[in-house]
Amino acid sequence: MDVKEEAGRRDQTGAVEPGIHQNEAAAAHLAEEMACFANTEGGGAIILGISNRGRRIGTNLSVEWLRHRIFELTGRMVTPSIREFEMDGVRLLVLSTAEALEPVRYDGRIKWRVSDNCVEIDALTWHTSSMHRRGVDWSAQPSGHGLEDIRPSAIKIARRYLGEAQTVGSRHAHVVKLAEAGLEDLMRRLNLVDVEGRLTNAGALLFVTTPAVGVDYVRRDHAGGGSVRRIESADPLVSQVDEVIRAIDGFNRVSHVPTGPGGVVHLRRRTLPMPAVREAIVNSVVHRDWHSPDPTLVEHIDDMLIVSSPGGFIGGITAENIITHPPKPRYRSLAGAMATLGLGEREGIGVDRMVGAMLASGLSRPVIVEVKGPYVRVTLFGGDPDRETIEFLGSIEPPALAGDVEILMLLDVLCRSGWVDGPTAAPALQRRTSEMDDRLDRLLRLRLDGNPIVVPVKGIPSSASRAYRLSAVAQGRLADRLAPLSGREAHRDIALQWARARARVSSTELADLTGVHTSTAGRTLKALSEEGLLIPSSDKKAGRGFHYAPTDSPA
Repeated sequence: MDVKEEAGRRDQTGAVEPGIHQNEAAAAHLAEEMACFANTEGGGAIILGISNRGRRIGTNLSVEWLRHRIFELTGRMVTPSIREFEMDGVRLLVLSTAEALEPVRYDGRIKWRVSDNCVEIDALTWHTSSMHRRGVDWSAQPSGHGLEDIRPSAIKIARRYLGEAQTVGSRHAHVVKLAEAGLEDLMRRLNLVDVEGRLTNAGALLFVTTPAVGVDYVRRDHAGGGSVRRIESADPLVSQVDEVIRAIDGFNRVSHVPTGPGGVVHLRRRTLPMPAVREAIVNSVVHRDWHSPDPTLVEHIDDMLIVSSPGGFIGGITAENIITHPPKPRYRSLAGAMATLGLGEREGIGVDRMVGAMLASGLSRPVIVEVKGPYVRVTLFGGDPDRETIEFLGSIEPPALAGDVEILMLLDVLCRSGWVDGPTAAPALQRRTSEMDDRLDRLLRLRLDGNPIVVPVKGIPSSASRAYRLSAVAQGRLADRLAPLSGREAHRDIALQWARARARVSSTELADLTGVHTSTAGRTLKALSEEGLLIPSSDKKAGRGFHYAPTDSPA
Protein backbone atom coordinates (compact mmCIF):
# COMPACT_ATOMS: atom_id res chain seq x y z
CA MET A 1 0.00 0.00 0.00
CA ASP A 2 1.09 3.57 -0.68
CA VAL A 3 -0.28 7.09 -0.25
CA LYS A 4 -0.09 9.66 -3.04
CA GLU A 5 -1.17 13.17 -3.75
CA GLU A 6 -2.75 13.91 -7.11
CA ALA A 7 -0.04 14.78 -9.62
CA GLY A 8 -0.33 18.11 -11.41
CA ARG A 9 -2.17 19.84 -8.56
CA ARG A 10 0.62 22.22 -7.49
CA ASP A 11 1.65 25.52 -9.08
CA GLN A 12 5.21 26.82 -9.45
CA THR A 13 5.24 28.00 -5.83
CA GLY A 14 4.18 24.60 -4.52
CA ALA A 15 0.67 25.71 -3.59
CA VAL A 16 -2.17 23.21 -4.15
CA GLU A 17 -4.54 24.28 -6.91
CA PRO A 18 -8.26 23.36 -7.05
CA GLY A 19 -8.92 19.83 -8.24
CA ILE A 20 -10.56 18.92 -11.56
CA HIS A 21 -12.51 15.88 -12.72
CA GLN A 22 -10.05 14.84 -15.46
CA ASN A 23 -6.31 15.22 -14.92
CA GLU A 24 -4.05 13.54 -17.49
CA ALA A 25 -0.89 14.03 -15.41
CA ALA A 26 -2.51 12.27 -12.47
CA ALA A 27 -3.86 9.46 -14.64
CA ALA A 28 -0.44 8.80 -16.19
CA HIS A 29 1.28 8.75 -12.80
CA LEU A 30 -1.34 6.45 -11.29
CA ALA A 31 -1.34 4.11 -14.31
CA GLU A 32 2.41 3.58 -13.89
CA GLU A 33 1.99 2.94 -10.17
CA MET A 34 -0.94 0.54 -10.63
CA ALA A 35 0.96 -1.38 -13.33
CA CYS A 36 3.82 -1.74 -10.88
CA PHE A 37 1.46 -3.05 -8.17
CA ALA A 38 -0.19 -5.46 -10.63
CA ASN A 39 3.23 -6.96 -11.39
CA THR A 40 3.91 -7.45 -7.67
CA GLU A 41 2.95 -10.48 -5.62
CA GLY A 42 -0.45 -9.86 -4.05
CA GLY A 43 -1.15 -6.66 -5.99
CA GLY A 44 -1.49 -3.43 -4.04
CA ALA A 45 -3.41 -0.26 -3.29
CA ILE A 46 -2.97 3.51 -3.33
CA ILE A 47 -4.75 6.03 -1.12
CA LEU A 48 -5.01 9.12 -3.31
CA GLY A 49 -5.31 12.62 -1.86
CA ILE A 50 -2.64 12.66 0.86
CA SER A 51 0.63 14.54 0.49
CA ASN A 52 4.05 13.06 1.27
CA ARG A 53 3.97 14.84 4.61
CA GLY A 54 0.59 13.35 5.51
CA ARG A 55 -1.58 16.39 4.77
CA ARG A 56 -5.02 15.55 3.38
CA ILE A 57 -5.41 17.64 0.24
CA GLY A 58 -8.11 15.45 -1.33
CA THR A 59 -8.97 14.85 -4.99
CA ASN A 60 -11.87 15.70 -7.31
CA LEU A 61 -11.01 13.15 -9.99
CA SER A 62 -13.93 11.31 -11.56
CA VAL A 63 -13.92 7.66 -10.54
CA GLU A 64 -15.29 6.34 -13.85
CA TRP A 65 -12.99 8.50 -15.97
CA LEU A 66 -9.91 7.56 -13.94
CA ARG A 67 -10.68 3.82 -14.03
CA HIS A 68 -11.10 3.84 -17.82
CA ARG A 69 -8.05 6.05 -18.39
CA ILE A 70 -5.79 3.73 -16.37
CA PHE A 71 -7.23 0.80 -18.35
CA GLU A 72 -6.24 2.56 -21.60
CA LEU A 73 -2.79 3.68 -20.43
CA THR A 74 -1.84 0.17 -19.26
CA GLY A 75 -2.64 -1.37 -22.63
CA ARG A 76 -6.06 -2.59 -21.43
CA MET A 77 -4.31 -4.79 -18.83
CA VAL A 78 -5.30 -3.14 -15.52
CA THR A 79 -8.80 -2.15 -14.50
CA PRO A 80 -8.38 -0.91 -10.94
CA SER A 81 -11.02 -1.00 -8.28
CA ILE A 82 -11.60 2.61 -7.16
CA ARG A 83 -13.56 3.53 -4.05
CA GLU A 84 -14.18 7.00 -2.70
CA PHE A 85 -14.61 8.00 0.92
CA GLU A 86 -14.35 11.04 3.13
CA MET A 87 -11.96 11.61 6.01
CA ASP A 88 -12.61 14.70 8.10
CA GLY A 89 -14.58 16.19 5.22
CA VAL A 90 -11.85 15.53 2.62
CA ARG A 91 -12.65 13.31 -0.40
CA LEU A 92 -10.06 10.57 -0.93
CA LEU A 93 -9.85 7.68 -3.40
CA VAL A 94 -8.56 4.15 -2.83
CA LEU A 95 -7.26 2.48 -5.99
CA SER A 96 -6.45 -1.24 -5.79
CA THR A 97 -5.49 -4.00 -8.18
CA ALA A 98 -5.01 -7.73 -7.95
CA GLU A 99 -1.85 -9.49 -9.07
CA ALA A 100 -1.73 -9.76 -12.86
CA LEU A 101 -1.64 -13.08 -14.71
CA GLU A 102 0.72 -11.62 -17.33
CA PRO A 103 3.36 -8.90 -16.94
CA VAL A 104 1.94 -5.41 -17.35
CA ARG A 105 4.08 -2.97 -19.30
CA TYR A 106 3.89 0.78 -18.93
CA ASP A 107 5.86 2.87 -21.37
CA GLY A 108 7.36 -0.38 -22.65
CA ARG A 109 8.83 -1.40 -19.29
CA ILE A 110 7.91 -3.97 -16.64
CA LYS A 111 8.27 -2.84 -13.03
CA TRP A 112 7.40 -4.34 -9.67
CA ARG A 113 7.66 -3.22 -6.08
CA VAL A 114 10.84 -3.79 -4.09
CA SER A 115 10.23 -2.34 -0.62
CA ASP A 116 8.93 1.20 -1.30
CA ASN A 117 10.20 1.49 -4.87
CA CYS A 118 9.12 0.41 -8.33
CA VAL A 119 12.09 -1.39 -9.90
CA GLU A 120 12.42 -2.38 -13.56
CA ILE A 121 12.78 -6.10 -14.32
CA ASP A 122 12.79 -8.24 -17.45
CA ALA A 123 9.97 -10.51 -18.57
CA LEU A 124 11.96 -13.66 -17.78
CA THR A 125 12.39 -12.62 -14.16
CA TRP A 126 8.68 -11.84 -13.87
CA HIS A 127 7.62 -15.19 -15.33
CA THR A 128 10.06 -17.10 -13.13
CA SER A 129 8.70 -15.39 -10.04
CA SER A 130 5.13 -15.98 -11.19
CA MET A 131 5.79 -19.71 -11.64
CA HIS A 132 7.18 -19.86 -8.13
CA ARG A 133 4.17 -18.08 -6.63
CA ARG A 134 1.84 -20.51 -8.37
CA GLY A 135 3.73 -23.48 -6.96
CA VAL A 136 5.35 -24.60 -10.22
CA ASP A 137 8.79 -26.04 -9.47
CA TRP A 138 10.82 -25.87 -12.66
CA SER A 139 13.57 -28.00 -11.15
CA ALA A 140 11.12 -30.91 -10.71
CA GLN A 141 10.02 -30.87 -14.37
CA PRO A 142 11.47 -33.49 -16.76
CA SER A 143 14.53 -32.52 -18.77
CA GLY A 144 15.76 -33.85 -22.09
CA HIS A 145 18.38 -36.04 -20.39
CA GLY A 146 18.39 -39.62 -19.20
CA LEU A 147 20.54 -41.64 -16.83
CA GLU A 148 22.97 -42.38 -19.65
CA ASP A 149 23.89 -38.68 -19.80
CA ILE A 150 25.10 -38.52 -16.20
CA ARG A 151 28.80 -37.76 -15.77
CA PRO A 152 30.59 -40.45 -13.68
CA SER A 153 32.88 -37.78 -12.19
CA ALA A 154 29.86 -35.93 -10.79
CA ILE A 155 28.51 -39.11 -9.20
CA LYS A 156 31.89 -39.75 -7.59
CA ILE A 157 31.80 -36.27 -6.01
CA ALA A 158 28.22 -36.80 -4.82
CA ARG A 159 29.12 -40.09 -3.15
CA ARG A 160 32.03 -38.39 -1.40
CA TYR A 161 29.76 -35.68 0.00
CA LEU A 162 27.23 -38.29 1.10
CA GLY A 163 29.98 -40.19 2.89
CA GLU A 164 31.23 -37.04 4.61
CA ALA A 165 27.77 -35.81 5.63
CA GLN A 166 27.62 -35.07 9.34
CA THR A 167 24.48 -36.90 10.39
CA VAL A 168 23.08 -38.16 13.66
CA GLY A 169 20.64 -40.80 14.83
CA SER A 170 18.70 -42.95 12.42
CA ARG A 171 19.54 -40.76 9.43
CA HIS A 172 23.21 -41.74 9.58
CA ALA A 173 22.66 -45.28 8.32
CA HIS A 174 20.33 -43.95 5.64
CA VAL A 175 22.95 -41.56 4.24
CA VAL A 176 25.75 -44.13 4.32
CA LYS A 177 23.51 -46.58 2.51
CA LEU A 178 22.55 -43.91 -0.01
CA ALA A 179 26.22 -43.27 -0.77
CA GLU A 180 26.56 -46.92 -1.78
CA ALA A 181 23.34 -47.11 -3.81
CA GLY A 182 23.35 -47.92 -7.51
CA LEU A 183 23.05 -45.08 -10.02
CA GLU A 184 19.34 -45.40 -10.78
CA ASP A 185 18.46 -46.02 -7.13
CA LEU A 186 20.53 -43.01 -6.08
CA MET A 187 18.76 -40.74 -8.58
CA ARG A 188 15.33 -41.97 -7.53
CA ARG A 189 16.05 -41.50 -3.84
CA LEU A 190 17.30 -37.99 -4.56
CA ASN A 191 13.99 -37.41 -6.43
CA LEU A 192 15.90 -36.46 -9.56
CA VAL A 193 14.25 -38.86 -12.01
CA ASP A 194 10.62 -39.25 -13.12
CA VAL A 195 8.61 -42.45 -13.53
CA GLU A 196 9.79 -42.80 -17.13
CA GLY A 197 13.45 -42.64 -16.14
CA ARG A 198 14.05 -39.09 -17.36
CA LEU A 199 16.18 -36.81 -15.26
CA THR A 200 14.45 -33.79 -13.86
CA ASN A 201 15.86 -30.34 -14.55
CA ALA A 202 17.48 -30.47 -11.11
CA GLY A 203 19.06 -33.84 -11.95
CA ALA A 204 20.36 -32.53 -15.27
CA LEU A 205 21.83 -29.44 -13.61
CA LEU A 206 23.55 -31.40 -10.88
CA PHE A 207 24.88 -34.36 -12.85
CA VAL A 208 24.90 -33.54 -16.59
CA THR A 209 25.51 -29.88 -17.40
CA THR A 210 24.36 -26.36 -16.67
CA PRO A 211 22.78 -24.39 -19.57
CA ALA A 212 25.79 -22.04 -19.61
CA VAL A 213 28.60 -21.28 -17.18
CA GLY A 214 27.02 -21.89 -13.78
CA VAL A 215 29.68 -20.45 -11.46
CA ASP A 216 32.37 -17.97 -12.46
CA TYR A 217 35.10 -17.91 -9.80
CA VAL A 218 37.84 -15.27 -9.80
CA ARG A 219 40.69 -15.12 -7.30
CA ARG A 220 42.63 -11.88 -6.81
CA ASP A 221 45.32 -11.35 -4.19
CA HIS A 222 44.24 -7.73 -3.71
CA ALA A 223 41.58 -5.35 -4.98
CA GLY A 224 42.31 -4.22 -8.52
CA GLY A 225 44.88 -6.96 -9.02
CA GLY A 226 44.92 -9.44 -11.85
CA SER A 227 43.26 -12.81 -11.46
CA VAL A 228 45.51 -15.62 -10.24
CA ARG A 229 42.86 -18.33 -10.66
CA ARG A 230 39.74 -18.48 -12.81
CA ILE A 231 37.13 -21.24 -12.87
CA GLU A 232 34.27 -21.17 -15.35
CA SER A 233 32.66 -24.15 -17.00
CA ALA A 234 29.34 -25.77 -17.86
CA ASP A 235 30.23 -28.99 -16.07
CA PRO A 236 27.65 -30.65 -13.79
CA LEU A 237 26.71 -28.28 -10.99
CA VAL A 238 27.99 -30.69 -8.33
CA SER A 239 31.40 -30.57 -10.01
CA GLN A 240 31.41 -26.78 -10.32
CA VAL A 241 30.46 -26.25 -6.66
CA ASP A 242 33.05 -28.75 -5.47
CA GLU A 243 35.84 -27.19 -7.57
CA VAL A 244 35.02 -23.66 -6.40
CA ILE A 245 34.82 -24.63 -2.71
CA ARG A 246 38.17 -26.44 -2.97
CA ALA A 247 39.74 -23.45 -4.74
CA ILE A 248 38.56 -21.06 -2.03
CA ASP A 249 39.87 -23.42 0.63
CA GLY A 250 43.23 -23.51 -1.09
CA PHE A 251 43.56 -19.71 -1.12
CA ASN A 252 41.95 -19.28 2.31
CA ARG A 253 44.72 -18.08 4.58
CA VAL A 254 45.36 -19.95 7.85
CA SER A 255 45.65 -17.74 10.92
CA HIS A 256 47.30 -18.98 14.11
CA VAL A 257 45.36 -17.70 17.12
CA PRO A 258 47.27 -17.85 20.44
CA THR A 259 44.98 -18.81 23.33
CA GLY A 260 45.24 -20.00 26.90
CA PRO A 261 47.56 -18.75 29.65
CA GLY A 262 50.49 -16.96 28.06
CA GLY A 263 49.15 -17.70 24.59
CA VAL A 264 51.02 -21.02 24.46
CA VAL A 265 48.20 -22.81 22.63
CA HIS A 266 47.76 -21.91 18.97
CA LEU A 267 44.46 -22.53 17.21
CA ARG A 268 44.48 -22.82 13.44
CA ARG A 269 41.57 -20.83 12.01
CA ARG A 270 40.77 -19.89 8.45
CA THR A 271 40.45 -16.18 7.75
CA LEU A 272 37.20 -17.01 5.97
CA PRO A 273 35.25 -19.59 8.03
CA MET A 274 34.60 -22.46 5.64
CA PRO A 275 31.05 -23.20 6.92
CA ALA A 276 30.13 -19.63 5.93
CA VAL A 277 31.90 -20.01 2.57
CA ARG A 278 30.13 -23.26 1.83
CA GLU A 279 26.70 -21.88 2.67
CA ALA A 280 27.32 -18.77 0.56
CA ILE A 281 28.31 -20.82 -2.49
CA VAL A 282 25.58 -23.44 -2.14
CA ASN A 283 22.85 -20.85 -1.55
CA SER A 284 23.99 -18.90 -4.58
CA VAL A 285 23.41 -21.84 -6.92
CA VAL A 286 20.36 -23.38 -5.26
CA HIS A 287 18.32 -20.19 -4.95
CA ARG A 288 19.49 -18.33 -8.06
CA ASP A 289 17.35 -17.91 -11.19
CA TRP A 290 18.39 -20.71 -13.54
CA HIS A 291 16.44 -19.13 -16.41
CA SER A 292 19.02 -16.36 -16.45
CA PRO A 293 22.03 -16.91 -18.75
CA ASP A 294 24.29 -15.05 -16.33
CA PRO A 295 26.59 -17.09 -14.06
CA THR A 296 26.86 -16.86 -10.31
CA LEU A 297 29.90 -14.62 -9.86
CA VAL A 298 32.27 -15.51 -7.00
CA GLU A 299 34.97 -12.90 -6.35
CA HIS A 300 37.64 -13.99 -3.87
CA ILE A 301 39.76 -10.92 -3.11
CA ASP A 302 42.38 -11.23 -0.37
CA ASP A 303 40.34 -12.30 2.70
CA MET A 304 36.99 -11.16 1.26
CA LEU A 305 34.41 -13.20 -0.64
CA ILE A 306 31.67 -11.58 -2.77
CA VAL A 307 29.03 -13.90 -4.24
CA SER A 308 26.50 -12.43 -6.69
CA SER A 309 23.72 -14.69 -7.97
CA PRO A 310 21.16 -13.82 -10.67
CA GLY A 311 17.57 -13.37 -9.55
CA GLY A 312 16.32 -11.26 -6.69
CA PHE A 313 14.68 -12.26 -3.44
CA ILE A 314 11.39 -14.13 -3.76
CA GLY A 315 8.44 -15.17 -1.61
CA GLY A 316 8.47 -12.08 0.60
CA ILE A 317 12.12 -12.54 1.61
CA THR A 318 14.15 -9.33 1.92
CA ALA A 319 17.56 -8.39 3.26
CA GLU A 320 15.78 -7.26 6.44
CA ASN A 321 14.09 -10.63 7.18
CA ILE A 322 16.24 -13.24 5.43
CA ILE A 323 17.44 -14.81 8.71
CA THR A 324 13.99 -15.37 10.21
CA HIS A 325 11.64 -15.59 7.21
CA PRO A 326 10.20 -19.07 6.61
CA PRO A 327 12.20 -20.76 3.84
CA LYS A 328 10.92 -20.12 0.32
CA PRO A 329 13.20 -22.02 -2.06
CA ARG A 330 12.92 -20.98 -5.68
CA TYR A 331 13.43 -24.62 -6.68
CA ARG A 332 12.26 -27.07 -4.01
CA SER A 333 13.51 -30.20 -5.77
CA LEU A 334 16.99 -28.78 -6.35
CA ALA A 335 17.20 -27.56 -2.75
CA GLY A 336 16.06 -30.93 -1.44
CA ALA A 337 18.64 -32.84 -3.45
CA MET A 338 21.47 -30.55 -2.37
CA ALA A 339 20.41 -30.95 1.26
CA THR A 340 20.35 -34.75 0.99
CA LEU A 341 23.82 -34.65 -0.53
CA GLY A 342 24.97 -32.75 2.54
CA LEU A 343 25.68 -29.57 0.59
CA GLY A 344 22.79 -27.41 1.82
CA GLU A 345 20.11 -26.84 4.42
CA ARG A 346 16.81 -28.68 3.92
CA GLU A 347 14.92 -26.64 6.53
CA GLY A 348 16.30 -23.20 5.74
CA ILE A 349 18.62 -21.29 3.52
CA GLY A 350 21.75 -21.43 5.63
CA VAL A 351 21.96 -17.70 6.32
CA ASP A 352 21.88 -18.22 10.08
CA ARG A 353 24.80 -20.65 9.70
CA MET A 354 26.75 -18.04 7.75
CA VAL A 355 26.06 -15.40 10.40
CA GLY A 356 26.99 -17.72 13.26
CA ALA A 357 30.24 -18.88 11.65
CA MET A 358 31.42 -15.30 11.06
CA LEU A 359 30.47 -13.99 14.50
CA ALA A 360 32.00 -16.99 16.28
CA SER A 361 35.38 -15.90 14.90
CA GLY A 362 34.86 -12.29 15.93
CA LEU A 363 34.34 -11.21 12.30
CA SER A 364 31.62 -8.98 10.86
CA ARG A 365 28.22 -10.33 9.94
CA PRO A 366 27.69 -11.19 6.26
CA VAL A 367 26.26 -8.33 4.23
CA ILE A 368 23.35 -9.54 2.10
CA VAL A 369 21.64 -7.16 -0.33
CA GLU A 370 19.62 -7.16 -3.52
CA VAL A 371 21.27 -5.12 -6.27
CA LYS A 372 20.24 -4.01 -9.73
CA GLY A 373 19.77 -6.86 -12.17
CA PRO A 374 18.33 -8.14 -9.91
CA TYR A 375 21.08 -10.05 -8.13
CA VAL A 376 21.43 -11.19 -4.55
CA ARG A 377 24.90 -10.28 -3.31
CA VAL A 378 26.52 -11.85 -0.25
CA THR A 379 29.76 -10.37 1.08
CA LEU A 380 31.89 -12.13 3.68
CA PHE A 381 34.54 -9.90 5.25
CA GLY A 382 37.18 -12.34 6.43
CA GLY A 383 40.35 -11.61 8.37
CA ASP A 384 42.35 -12.78 11.35
CA PRO A 385 39.97 -14.27 13.92
CA ASP A 386 39.63 -12.32 17.15
CA ARG A 387 41.42 -14.10 20.00
CA GLU A 388 39.35 -12.43 22.72
CA THR A 389 36.07 -13.43 21.11
CA ILE A 390 37.13 -17.07 20.62
CA GLU A 391 38.36 -17.40 24.22
CA PHE A 392 35.30 -15.56 25.54
CA LEU A 393 32.83 -17.78 23.71
CA GLY A 394 34.79 -20.87 24.72
CA SER A 395 34.42 -19.96 28.41
CA ILE A 396 30.69 -19.23 28.41
CA GLU A 397 28.33 -21.47 30.32
CA PRO A 398 26.16 -23.19 29.25
CA PRO A 399 28.15 -24.06 26.10
CA ALA A 400 25.00 -24.79 24.09
CA LEU A 401 23.83 -21.18 24.42
CA ALA A 402 27.27 -19.83 23.51
CA GLY A 403 26.85 -21.25 20.01
CA ASP A 404 23.28 -19.99 19.53
CA VAL A 405 23.26 -17.62 16.55
CA GLU A 406 20.84 -15.21 18.23
CA ILE A 407 23.05 -15.07 21.34
CA LEU A 408 26.01 -14.37 19.06
CA MET A 409 24.10 -11.55 17.39
CA LEU A 410 23.11 -10.03 20.75
CA LEU A 411 26.72 -10.16 21.95
CA ASP A 412 27.77 -8.50 18.70
CA VAL A 413 25.30 -5.67 19.35
CA LEU A 414 26.67 -5.30 22.89
CA CYS A 415 30.25 -5.12 21.67
CA ARG A 416 29.41 -2.55 18.99
CA SER A 417 27.11 -0.21 20.95
CA GLY A 418 27.87 -0.99 24.60
CA TRP A 419 24.29 -1.87 25.51
CA VAL A 420 21.23 -3.72 24.29
CA ASP A 421 17.48 -3.62 24.75
CA GLY A 422 14.53 -5.19 22.95
CA PRO A 423 13.66 -2.41 20.46
CA THR A 424 17.26 -1.81 19.36
CA ALA A 425 18.20 -5.50 19.14
CA ALA A 426 15.05 -6.57 17.27
CA PRO A 427 16.21 -5.30 13.83
CA ALA A 428 19.62 -6.94 14.30
CA LEU A 429 17.96 -10.29 15.03
CA GLN A 430 15.25 -9.61 12.43
CA ARG A 431 12.58 -10.19 15.06
CA ARG A 432 9.59 -8.24 16.30
CA THR A 433 10.16 -6.29 19.50
CA SER A 434 7.48 -8.43 21.14
CA GLU A 435 9.68 -11.50 20.57
CA MET A 436 12.73 -10.06 22.31
CA ASP A 437 11.89 -10.79 25.96
CA ASP A 438 12.68 -14.49 25.53
CA ARG A 439 15.98 -13.69 23.77
CA LEU A 440 17.04 -11.28 26.50
CA ASP A 441 16.12 -13.87 29.15
CA ARG A 442 18.44 -16.37 27.47
CA LEU A 443 21.18 -13.74 27.45
CA LEU A 444 20.74 -13.38 31.21
CA ARG A 445 21.38 -17.10 31.68
CA LEU A 446 24.95 -16.84 30.37
CA ARG A 447 27.76 -17.11 32.93
CA LEU A 448 31.49 -16.49 32.81
CA ASP A 449 33.48 -17.94 35.72
CA GLY A 450 30.19 -18.10 37.60
CA ASN A 451 29.43 -14.42 36.99
CA PRO A 452 26.68 -12.99 34.77
CA ILE A 453 27.77 -11.74 31.38
CA VAL A 454 25.25 -8.89 31.28
CA VAL A 455 23.80 -6.68 34.00
CA PRO A 456 20.94 -4.13 33.98
CA VAL A 457 21.87 -0.54 33.16
CA LYS A 458 21.58 1.62 36.27
CA GLY A 459 19.35 4.69 36.45
CA ILE A 460 16.57 3.44 34.18
CA PRO A 461 13.11 4.57 35.36
CA SER A 462 10.93 1.75 36.63
CA SER A 463 8.37 2.50 33.91
CA ALA A 464 10.91 2.10 31.08
CA SER A 465 11.80 -1.10 29.23
CA ARG A 466 14.80 -3.04 30.46
CA ALA A 467 18.28 -2.62 29.00
CA TYR A 468 21.59 -4.35 29.66
CA ARG A 469 25.31 -3.80 29.33
CA LEU A 470 28.26 -6.17 29.60
CA SER A 471 29.32 -6.97 33.16
CA ALA A 472 32.75 -5.96 34.50
CA VAL A 473 33.96 -9.55 34.12
CA ALA A 474 32.86 -9.69 30.47
CA GLN A 475 34.35 -6.27 29.75
CA GLY A 476 37.68 -7.43 31.17
CA ARG A 477 37.73 -10.44 28.85
CA LEU A 478 36.86 -8.29 25.82
CA ALA A 479 38.97 -5.23 26.61
CA ASP A 480 40.63 -4.91 23.20
CA ARG A 481 37.43 -5.45 21.26
CA LEU A 482 35.61 -2.86 23.39
CA ALA A 483 38.39 -0.25 22.99
CA PRO A 484 36.43 1.72 20.33
CA LEU A 485 33.77 2.43 23.00
CA SER A 486 36.30 4.27 25.19
CA GLY A 487 37.20 7.97 25.10
CA ARG A 488 35.34 11.25 25.01
CA GLU A 489 34.03 11.01 21.43
CA ALA A 490 32.82 7.45 21.93
CA HIS A 491 31.04 8.46 25.14
CA ARG A 492 29.31 11.30 23.29
CA ASP A 493 28.13 8.84 20.65
CA ILE A 494 26.86 6.42 23.30
CA ALA A 495 24.97 9.24 25.04
CA LEU A 496 23.26 10.32 21.82
CA GLN A 497 22.46 6.78 20.69
CA TRP A 498 20.98 5.94 24.08
CA ALA A 499 18.99 9.18 24.19
CA ARG A 500 17.58 8.75 20.68
CA ALA A 501 16.67 5.11 21.25
CA ARG A 502 15.09 5.60 24.67
CA ALA A 503 13.98 9.26 24.46
CA ARG A 504 16.07 10.25 27.50
CA VAL A 505 19.51 9.99 29.09
CA SER A 506 20.67 10.77 32.61
CA SER A 507 24.14 11.13 34.10
CA THR A 508 23.55 7.94 36.09
CA GLU A 509 22.70 5.99 32.93
CA LEU A 510 25.64 7.37 30.95
CA ALA A 511 28.07 6.81 33.82
CA ASP A 512 27.01 3.17 34.07
CA LEU A 513 27.22 2.68 30.29
CA THR A 514 30.70 4.20 30.00
CA GLY A 515 32.30 3.38 33.35
CA VAL A 516 33.03 7.02 34.23
CA HIS A 517 32.01 9.03 37.32
CA THR A 518 28.55 10.58 37.26
CA SER A 519 30.08 14.08 37.36
CA THR A 520 32.09 13.31 34.22
CA ALA A 521 28.98 11.90 32.53
CA GLY A 522 27.08 15.03 33.58
CA ARG A 523 29.64 17.28 31.93
CA THR A 524 29.35 15.27 28.70
CA LEU A 525 25.58 15.66 28.69
CA LYS A 526 25.80 19.37 29.49
CA ALA A 527 28.19 19.88 26.55
CA LEU A 528 25.80 18.04 24.22
CA SER A 529 22.99 20.25 25.49
CA GLU A 530 25.00 23.40 24.81
CA GLU A 531 25.58 22.15 21.27
CA GLY A 532 21.82 21.84 20.80
CA LEU A 533 21.83 18.04 20.60
CA LEU A 534 20.08 17.43 23.94
CA ILE A 535 17.36 19.27 25.86
CA PRO A 536 17.31 19.39 29.70
CA SER A 537 14.13 18.12 31.33
CA SER A 538 13.96 21.17 33.65
CA ASP A 539 15.39 24.67 33.84
CA LYS A 540 17.08 23.87 37.14
CA LYS A 541 19.22 21.26 35.37
CA ALA A 542 19.51 19.26 38.56
CA GLY A 543 17.52 17.26 41.07
CA ARG A 544 15.88 13.89 41.37
CA GLY A 545 14.70 12.54 38.02
CA PHE A 546 16.56 15.17 36.01
CA HIS A 547 17.57 13.98 32.56
CA TYR A 548 18.06 15.10 28.98
CA ALA A 549 16.04 14.34 25.87
CA PRO A 550 17.25 14.38 22.27
CA THR A 551 16.27 17.45 20.28
CA ASP A 552 14.56 15.28 17.66
CA SER A 553 12.43 13.44 20.25
CA PRO A 554 8.89 14.42 21.28
CA ALA A 555 9.72 13.53 24.90
